[in-house]
Amino acid sequence: MAEKITPHFHNERGVRVIYTGSKEFMCIGAKPPFDHPHEFIDMGGADEAICPYCSTLYRYKAELGPGGAEPADCLWDGSSTTPDMLVAGAPR
Repeated sequence: MAEKITPHFHNERGVRVIYTGSKEFMCIGAKPPFDHPHEFIDMGGADEAICPYCSTLYRYKAELGPGGAEPADCLWDGSSTTPDMLVAGAPR
C-alpha cells in the first residue's frame, strides 16, 4: 500500500542505483522541464525495480523509511517547479 503522498524520484545526476525506503513511487527521470512521463513503479514483493522509461535501477532499503532516498537529493519535492512551468495553476 502506498503512503499518503507518493514519493517522486529523479536521476538527474545519472547515479547507478537509487535506494528508496518506499516500494511504491514515481520515477520522473530528470527534474522538470526535462522530466519524462511520470512512471508509477510498484516493487511488490521484489526489492528492486527498473524504470521502464529511463532504466534507472531502484533498490529497496527499509532503513531509509517511507519517502527516503539515497542519494537524498534524488527525492524530488517539486521545488524546481517555477511559475513559467505552471499550466492552469498546477505543476505540469
